[in-house]
Amino acid sequence: MPHRVPTRLLRSTLSAVLIALACLLTPCGALAAWATYGLFDTGRYADAMAPLAADPAVREVVADTVRDGVLDRIAASDLTASDLAASATSASDPKSVRQFVHDAAESFTRTAAFRAGWDAANRTVHGAVLRALREERGAGRAVTVDLAPVTARVKHQLARDHVPFAHRIPVTHTAVTVLRAPEADRLRRGYRALDVAAFWLPLTAVVCAAAGIAVAACRRRAVTAAGLGTALGGALLGLTVVIGRRLTLAELPGTAHGPAAAAVYDALTETLRTAAWLLLGLGLTTALASWLTGRRTRTRTRARRTPQPDERPGSRTPL
Repeated sequence: MPHRVPTRLLRSTLSAVLIALACLLTPCGALAAWATYGLFDTGRYADAMAPLAADPAVREVVADTVRDGVLDRIAASDLTASDLAASATSASDPKSVRQFVHDAAESFTRTAAFRAGWDAANRTVHGAVLRALREERGAGRAVTVDLAPVTARVKHQLARDHVPFAHRIPVTHTAVTVLRAPEADRLRRGYRALDVAAFWLPLTAVVCAAAGIAVAACRRRAVTAAGLGTALGGALLGLTVVIGRRLTLAELPGTAHGPAAAAVYDALTETLRTAAWLLLGLGLTTALASWLTGRRTRTRTRARRTPQPDERPGSRTPL
């Protein structure tokens, strides 16, 4: 009997530590798994980015970028702004070269060719970055991508849409640097750490939760605590997504591209937000079910222990 209390206290303490560790590792494991199996998967990444081709904010940013690029090429070439304006505008509807190029680019973003190029560009860039991260001997080298497949897909779509002179668009192999060598090396180290954490963190969380419930002196309370801790972890994960969104948008140099950046962030973190809600719902459901089961059990126990009127001491059955 003297050893009963210390043993019970030891089991309760060990159970609390294991369950707390499991609840702490759960959101971390979900974050690592999302990064590894969501961001670092080309198919899932492209599927998440595909709807953004129809987002007005994203199309506006693309149109602005194309406009600036075309104007830079005009400034560096022999073609003057007046020549381009004369060939591209009519007397009844005069426009500046800047507005004309922007309108043309914005009109292109509404076509099927743009959607095809958007998907091809995302897949090409993401695939190149992923191959560089997984390459064992890629240290010290920048990540480059060849835009020829993107140009070829856009050219094919324009030709299918019977756009004049689409077949004359040149498909040249142009290497564009996506990540410089120092940035690629840092991202490579982070990718390897996430690759390991995405497997071991969720597994460790499950093992700790199961062990904490198994060694608990009162397993029903341990299940309730694990459920509440899981719900708290889901809430913290959702709060992390919200804070990360605000910090990401706050780091932008200007407010012009804010809506487009918000749309990209929301598209990439949609799965993470869903995981946060699932953890919250699963944890609360588990805790509520455990509490209701315990309450029903306690009610039945009190009912059994309460003597009936004819069973009380001194009561006699009348003859």
